[in-house]
Amino acid sequence: MKQLNSVGIIVFRESPSREYLVLQYSAKHWDFPKGGVERGEEEKETALRELREETGISEVQFVQGFREEISYFYREGGELVKKTAVFYLAKTTQEKVVLSFEHIGYKWLKLQQALRQVTYKNARELLKKAEGRISKNTIQTKVF
Repeated sequence: MKQLNSVGIIVFRESPSREYLVLQYSAKHWDFPKGGVERGEEEKETALRELREETGISEVQFVQGFREEISYFYREGGELVKKTAVFYLAKTTQEKVVLSFEHIGYKWLKLQQALRQVTYKNARELLKKAEGRISKNTIQTKVF
């Protein structure tokens, strides 16, 4: 069985109410920006690079203390693949999105809309955890 690792980022903005960014992948599912770690990269560096490459968004503030890991299986060319993805949470003030070739759409959505839009249950669970982290206490952020 093949094993892959990726890092993603759940991005939100307050404009004036909280909205989350979800992307439509070419395979038609809706999810958050994520991708593979390149040699020598730290997880947050990967998250930032993937966000910039997939959406054009480069200005974010990470929400301290949010790091969630999920694992799932899928088939690729008949081979079973186990993928582990780490997700961070970050706030942006950027609204404009410039999609990469990997995506065919995007939406900024309020929580309930985003929960309905994302395709997979594990993405919905991540989103609920993100909202809980934001709502629970004052966000402590670090600018990158």
